[in-house]
Amino acid sequence: MPTALTILFRDESLIAVDKPAGLAVHRGWAREHDVALLRLRDQIGARVFPVHRLDRATSGVLLFALSAEMAGRVCASFVAGEVEKTYLALVRGVPPEEILVDHPLPPGEDTHAPRVPAQTMIVRREVFGRYSLVEARPLTGRLHQVRRHLKHISCPLIGDVNYGKGEHNRLFRERYGLHRLFLHATRLRLPHPAQGGQLDIVSPLPADLAAVLQALRAPS
Repeated sequence: MPTALTILFRDESLIAVDKPAGLAVHRGWAREHDVALLRLRDQIGARVFPVHRLDRATSGVLLFALSAEMAGRVCASFVAGEVEKTYLALVRGVPPEEILVDHPLPPGEDTHAPRVPAQTMIVRREVFGRYSLVEARPLTGRLHQVRRHLKHISCPLIGDVNYGKGEHNRLFRERYGLHRLFLHATRLRLPHPAQGGQLDIVSPLPADLAAVLQALRAPS
């Protein structure tokens, strides 16, 4: 029996859950039956409609609509740039205190496809010697955008087997027991599609990632 998803927010229009790392959003991105959409549908006994993408390896706020109409309205907000997504990431290197990464990316998995505009705001939060905790706020929605942009500024994400550095990933596995991507969707802010006003949904840092930061902050 799949573990129930933690519900962060729910009303008559929307439901947001705390997606664990390793769980795909829907079967369009995975062959297995256990995906977030089906798990949540079975958990609440109602159809749910995904409105945005969250990588399988990424944890955090995942929003669904409870009707096709509300899904359409939320998707329109994403297209209009009215949705603010905030991620916490641990990286190798020390980026500037604040930097706008303006670097075009392929829109999907085909790396040979024509590149399209992509922007991510990176804000440095803490420094631990050679490593930094950063906030990443993507201003566009390209595949693996945060991960690709961190690589572009020579601050690869810890735990990233596609765009990161193997020696640092191994160090964090062996020293801190981190066996996943250190990328967490911590906040989602958007206009409410039915009631108006701003909806602000927050997901706390999971215990495994919090433990890594606690170890990094400990006196050596």
